[in-house]
Amino acid sequence: MALNLLKHPVVAVATGELALMPRSAEMAASRTPHGALLPSATFCLIPGRSPDAWHFLQALQAGCIPVLLSPHWELPFSEVIDWTKAAIVADERLPLQVLAALQEMPLTRVLALRQQTQFLWDAYFSSVEKVIHTTLEIIQDRIFGASARPSLLWNSPPGALLALPTFSTSPVDFPFYHLQQGSRPVGRFSALIWVEAPGQLPLKLIQVVAGSQHCAQILVLWSCEKPPPPRWPKTAVPLTVIGGHRKASDRFFPYSAVSTDAILSLDAHSSLSTSEVDFAFVVWQSFPERMVGFLTWSHFWDETRGGWGYTAEKANEFSMVLTSAAFYHRYYHTLFTHSLPRALRNLADETPTCADVLMNFLVAAVTKVPPIKVPYGSWHQEARPPLAPGSPGLRQEPQPAAQDCINQMAAAFGHMPLVSSHLRLDPVLYKDPVSVLRKKYRSLDKP
Repeated sequence: MALNLLKHPVVAVATGELALMPRSAEMAASRTPHGALLPSATFCLIPGRSPDAWHFLQALQAGCIPVLLSPHWELPFSEVIDWTKAAIVADERLPLQVLAALQEMPLTRVLALRQQTQFLWDAYFSSVEKVIHTTLEIIQDRIFGASARPSLLWNSPPGALLALPTFSTSPVDFPFYHLQQGSRPVGRFSALIWVEAPGQLPLKLIQVVAGSQHCAQILVLWSCEKPPPPRWPKTAVPLTVIGGHRKASDRFFPYSAVSTDAILSLDAHSSLSTSEVDFAFVVWQSFPERMVGFLTWSHFWDETRGGWGYTAEKANEFSMVLTSAAFYHRYYHTLFTHSLPRALRNLADETPTCADVLMNFLVAAVTKVPPIKVPYGSWHQEARPPLAPGSPGLRQEPQPAAQDCINQMAAAFGHMPLVSSHLRLDPVLYKDPVSVLRKKYRSLDKP
């Protein structure tokens, strides 16, 4: 049977295809390129007693489950990566038993293994930069053993390279691991209100947000040349004015004054009701890794321009939520400031509308999932990209300079990370013909 496998490198099995990796590069070159077969294969048999990193990584790249026919392999980064979740170790002296075991493997187990191979490849092996970065991070964890990242951060998406130890080494402090741990974020949210012009004092907005039972504090980010007024409305929650930050990217700075995991990002001219804020926060608690917002944009491929574009027109799908009214985890401020290239942050500063796009790019690239839209009352003024920085009120389609930034960002990321969604989450009794007294979020049903 072993000889037969060597003559026929692709063998159909119950769960898909099984590809045998040749023992050497010379054997590979003398045959039909097996790399073309890997994407359709479920398992990749890798024989030999000595490690063959090239074939192993080739299998990972193709999403093919590596079956190592030797127990003596030392797999890459095994100090931190749990390879039992992505690879299978077998004995090449028992080919019939190996094939039988692979054929009987439950489909759920096969799917989990394939997903893990794709995650590990993308997180640690898909570029030379990531391999070097991973090596340096492992060395750092060895040196600072007390603050080393736990196994969960290395072996669960988005991976340890995106779980910065300068932020925390505890999984509960990040937005990504609540599902694995069967938990959800506790506590309340901090509202960050971005004020660009002295005439935009968000007095009504402050009262609306402070009226939320989930609000812990309000931070006014004052980006005007004139000093802020000495007196502000009295609220039931602490209100702090932070000045000296005038660049568009400053609204995504990791301010130490933020005391909660959840951030409600707002513009001074944003219009919301307390019920909308309360419901959006409850939704975010169920999806803490995502952005949850009210106003949306969608990206598209423009054939005439040969590039990406985005629009604020209402459609049946969306891929971005505006940070003028959106919930997200405070960790994304740390990633925005310390992980994004300075050139991208400068781009956001030059064209403030691009700051929204860049934050959505960042979250989508990390999570691989779309944002979530929640109800936004029709009585509110429509919100679209502003005519000029600080212009309140009516908005219009993105201008050419703003449209160009999406292509520059896609080029910098190396791909288009945005993911489209057709979903909106509503309260259970939203728009149902029942008494308004039975509804928890009553103001959402205003005509």
